[in-house]
Amino acid sequence: MPFVKTVKSNAYFSRFQVKYRRRREGKTDYYARKRLITQAKNKYNAPKYRLVVRFTNKQVIVQIVYARLQGDFVLCAATSKELPRYGINHGLTNWTAAYATGLLCARRALTKLNLADKYAGVVEADGTHQLTEALDDEDAPRPFKCYLDVGLRRTSTGNRVFGAMKGASDGGIYIPHSDKRFPGFDPESKSLDAEVLKKYIFGGHVAEYMESLEEEDEERFRKQFSTYLADDIGSEDIEEIYTNAYAAIREDPAFKPTEKEKDWKAETKKYKVARLTLEQRKERIQEKIDAFHANQGAEAMEEDEDEE
Repeated sequence: MPFVKTVKSNAYFSRFQVKYRRRREGKTDYYARKRLITQAKNKYNAPKYRLVVRFTNKQVIVQIVYARLQGDFVLCAATSKELPRYGINHGLTNWTAAYATGLLCARRALTKLNLADKYAGVVEADGTHQLTEALDDEDAPRPFKCYLDVGLRRTSTGNRVFGAMKGASDGGIYIPHSDKRFPGFDPESKSLDAEVLKKYIFGGHVAEYMESLEEEDEERFRKQFSTYLADDIGSEDIEEIYTNAYAAIREDPAFKPTEKEKDWKAETKKYKVARLTLEQRKERIQEKIDAFHANQGAEAMEEDEDEE
């Protein structure tokens, strides 16, 4: 076959289509997003909700989002920065913190939709795989349904996104899923070890690591868990902390803004230069003109005195 040179003419470039900005930035997987937000036409403009789970270096963010032509709208949100209010002050990005944040978001959303009393979810987590089911009463509302949105995160077994999903599911939201990606699932026997999953829900894996590290390398243990030790928290206290936190979340999931030490808005306004109005600018210009004429008159008088 003869060599054919590809000629990129004006016709070629006129057909070239630039990818979406978030695709170019590597932030959105539009192949997955299209399938997450596309709703059946027989749903009559009913929103299709997504449980969006994102992780930063310092916190877990869980949101319930639905899409419109104008963009995405957030129905409810929760972050692990709110967990210190419920007694969880350390490890705000681990698997258990993700579970607690998912539980908080679920209870907050159901309270907003007046479904909290009807769908309590799994009050005492035992590590079993349970989906929220509809009530037996035909007149009762169906459970609130949403789909897990993991973004660009790799969905490996034991990933923290499934901790947030488990927390939201136990909180009373219906999220279609299986138990294959939870910690404790054995791919050979295709069964879930509920004890392992329960250990992760109540921070048992952190307690085990604390104990093993204290035995092997005490210096590293004191450095890595210095904030725990400063608050006098040991490996035997962790399960109780999370148990009390889950009960407190169910009792009062409402959002409460943190109290700031300073009024930062007032502090910022101290250094803000106020913009002048049109009248003030005109007066300022007139003052400069008058001052200029006055200076010119004074210079002229000095010249006359020098000549005399």
